[in-house]
Amino acid sequence: MVKQEKEPSERPDNTAFTQQRLPAWQPMLSAGIVIPGFLIIGVAFIGIGVALFVTSQSIQVLELDYTGLEQTSPCFKCTDSNVKSCVCSVDFSIASLFKGPVFFYYGLSNYFQNHRRYGVSKDYSQLYGDLSYFKSPSDKCAPYQYDQNNKPIVPCGSIANSMFNDTFKLYEIINGTKKEVPLDGKGIAWWTDSNIKYRNPNVSPLKDAFNDTVKPIFWSKPAYELDPTDSNNNGFINQDFLVWMRRAALPNFRKLYRRITSGDYTQGLPAGNYSLEIAYNYPVVRIVGRKKVVFSNVSWMGGKNDFLGIAYLVIGSMCVVMSIVMLIVYAKFKFPQEE
Repeated sequence: MVKQEKEPSERPDNTAFTQQRLPAWQPMLSAGIVIPGFLIIGVAFIGIGVALFVTSQSIQVLELDYTGLEQTSPCFKCTDSNVKSCVCSVDFSIASLFKGPVFFYYGLSNYFQNHRRYGVSKDYSQLYGDLSYFKSPSDKCAPYQYDQNNKPIVPCGSIANSMFNDTFKLYEIINGTKKEVPLDGKGIAWWTDSNIKYRNPNVSPLKDAFNDTVKPIFWSKPAYELDPTDSNNNGFINQDFLVWMRRAALPNFRKLYRRITSGDYTQGLPAGNYSLEIAYNYPVVRIVGRKKVVFSNVSWMGGKNDFLGIAYLVIGSMCVVMSIVMLIVYAKFKFPQEE
């Protein structure tokens, strides 16, 4: 006689957890708890909001638009597509010490880096240094996958192809003489990007890894020559390339270009006259966009951001008002009115 196996029961185990017999506590919300709670939270939020707003107001920001759409702009001549290798200069002055460290950004407007089709147009395996994808880029890179001669593009895709390529030199004008302000471009990208996410092929010299490939269509030089002054800042770990490849969420954005932290400018930019020399290469007129440079310093809370302080102030004020309203309602209905 064959012994039939007992089918497993679908009933949960007889434990305190599965049978929901664990001890529980449910707060009894009374006016004596809720009203002071709202008041304390409101006062705390208002205090934090004031601190954030005051700190944000103390951060110095200087923005210079150099799109060149206006005829009076020093970069107006550079908007002509027939003009090649155009260089223009924007002069400005600083009334008081611009405290360091000073961060130098470039900004673009009406530029939708968060567009889905644009965002997926890159080959992660290629950017990680996999040589097999140098010869056969991912289909996601189309139409910047191969050139007209059917040679693979490295790095491929729309993001890499549209890399920002304006360059800047900053000069302080002292008694009519130009003194160049040193710009530091080391470590401006995320550490995870330069050490984990993007890697160069393990080939020496790096140029050999790009044999039988072509540079992106809109690039003036190949990836292995992005920085002729520093061999460790070329290929897919070039700092400017990494900054560009980290896409912006909003159509109006700015990206870190350099820091001003060395030489005579460790304390910041002294008051005086300055000239920004711009190698104008990046076209934005066709997308009805604008270009600007931004000089800014930071505080313990980061860059200038009034919204965060205002948000805390608004929420804190609402909590205080609600506590007052609840106190009035409680006082009115808790105690019967005398006739």
